[in-house]
Amino acid sequence: MPSRLTPEDQQKVDQYLNLPQHQVDRKPFRPWRLLAMVLVVVVALGLLSRLLSRLVL
Repeated sequence: MPSRLTPEDQQKVDQYLNLPQHQVDRKPFRPWRLLAMVLVVVVALGLLSRLLSRLVL
């Protein structure tokens, strides 16, 4: 897909994106870690809700 920008504007965009603050090293995405964290939170909230229901009843 051709760019809609003029060559001068495209050069400005490229310079902006190549600035150091836009070059962030990211760790690889770990879906299993995310799944484990979600499961831990769901189980913890479930246990908390059971504890609170026993205290109220």
